[in-house]
Amino acid sequence: MKTLQQSPTDPDFVQNPYRFYDRARQDGAVHFWDDYGMPAAFSYSTVSMLLKDRRLGREIPADQRQPPAQHTAAFYAVEAHSMLELEPPRHTRLRGLVMRAFTSRRIQDLGPEIRALCRSICATFPSDPFDLIDLYASEIPVIVIARLLGVPEDMRSQLLSWSHAMVGMYQAARTPEMEYAAAEAAQAFSDFLRGYIDLRRSQPGDDLISELIAAEEDGTQLSTEELISTCILLLNAGHEASVHTLGNAVKTLLETGADPARLLTNDRVATTVEELIRYDPPLHMFTRYAYDTIEVNGVTLKPGDQIALMLGAANRDPAMWEAPGRFNPDRPIQTNMAFGAGRHFCIGAALARLELQIALQVLFESCPKLTLTEPPRYANIYHFHGLNRLMVQV
Repeated sequence: MKTLQQSPTDPDFVQNPYRFYDRARQDGAVHFWDDYGMPAAFSYSTVSMLLKDRRLGREIPADQRQPPAQHTAAFYAVEAHSMLELEPPRHTRLRGLVMRAFTSRRIQDLGPEIRALCRSICATFPSDPFDLIDLYASEIPVIVIARLLGVPEDMRSQLLSWSHAMVGMYQAARTPEMEYAAAEAAQAFSDFLRGYIDLRRSQPGDDLISELIAAEEDGTQLSTEELISTCILLLNAGHEASVHTLGNAVKTLLETGADPARLLTNDRVATTVEELIRYDPPLHMFTRYAYDTIEVNGVTLKPGDQIALMLGAANRDPAMWEAPGRFNPDRPIQTNMAFGAGRHFCIGAALARLELQIALQVLFESCPKLTLTEPPRYANIYHFHGLNRLMVQV
């Protein structure tokens, strides 16, 4: 197994991680990434296989669990009940209960509301250059999630602040200050939701929190702690990924000279969106622990070993796509790794796709002459992949 050295905070890597992925993949599917201290899988076939292999999982093996540092305890108290960090039987139970409320019909019913929201935001755009991330990409997902959960929409600035602070824990550039901020945000977010859940227990509404409270499987319901973690997961994971995906997508369309009027028609938008997600996804790495001894492309993983699954690299694998480094919206839809695979496949994938399809259609219908006013740059937030800002003019 070859050892690779590449700082995930190096400015050149942050702006274009795909060059590193391409070099790594040319030398084999799995290498030891020294900066992360673990093997990393770079090919589509290997990443897809490992995401579906039930001998690996997200949950830390029992013999490796350590109490969190005291200043991060509030953050990890939320993580302890998050389905993203659990395996069966708890993961199966939690996901099943959430899916009873987070139905495809509920998501599709949001379509007209999302379209109206996007139009109303576009109507407020100034004539001078502005940051599309701030005024559009960040607004849509948080408002949609707030409405879905039933929490006050006018709290979106606070929800965004909590979300940004908490996801800082997953970034390679994480600092002690970010850890303190994440824990404070987790505590404040949990305290707010605890009170709101208590209110909804006595006064149910037509919202996801009320349905999650009522959801039941084999005589059991979600505990308050599980409800809190689930609501935080839906906001943090859904919002962060959606913001980056929309920003990256607009950047791609504008930089490549694509014709949105042709690509975003009702009969083309789904195919275009899948290619945009494949071409520049919002999440580039997802890790797994081995629970058994596993052979992967000549590399042996022992129980307790961790491996990085490189979603961004898998989506640019030439063994899967012809000229994968080229944005080609005419490609037939093929499964890509942007939303993961297996039992941890993103529960919000359908909502993310719907938001992206509608947000892009409305944006370019409202602003057909939208142009970049400065070169976009990616933020130092790896293993996420999204823009610092996206300066445009209508």
